[in-house]
Amino acid sequence: MKIRIHEFRMGDCEDPEIYAAQPLYEWQKTEQGRWVMGVSKEIPTYHIEIDHEHMGYKVSILADIDEEFMTYFYLRWPK
Repeated sequence: MKIRIHEFRMGDCEDPEIYAAQPLYEWQKTEQGRWVMGVSKEIPTYHIEIDHEHMGYKVSILADIDEEFMTYFYLRWPK
């Protein structure tokens, strides 16, 4: 089951793919990022969408993990 693991907002920029690369890389180096990369069935994906409310972009990281890992994830890192 794919779940939203992490999300962050960015300001308005010319190329959101380039500006999202640094925060995505930094997230991968965190404890949460390393754990998700280890238990995910596939490589997690990210989606960038326009955030009209904050005049920028919202980046969401989605991962496909098993239910027992999902339970641990929400207990370890509550939203």
